[in-house]
Amino acid sequence: MANQSKSAGQHNPAKTPPFEEALKKLEGVVEAMESDDLPLETLLAKYEEGAKLVKICQEKLAEAELKIQQLEKTASGEMKLKPLNLSEE
Repeated sequence: MANQSKSAGQHNPAKTPPFEEALKKLEGVVEAMESDDLPLETLLAKYEEGAKLVKICQEKLAEAELKIQQLEKTASGEMKLKPLNLSEE
């Protein structure tokens, strides 16, 4: 039943894991799939889990890229987020 607490957070769409955690889980999925010891049904489940983790990682990277694009230096040399103005584009 120890795995139940791990999977409970995984199925909660409102709270996604941090990027590093999702990437680590994705690496574990890939290693498991490369082991050649899994039946087809398990491989399919691992593939589905990996696809979800890839999506999470891509979304987190896109968010980070957007924040970086929004950073600006103030007159005092401090970095701050500037408001995103989509109407300029």
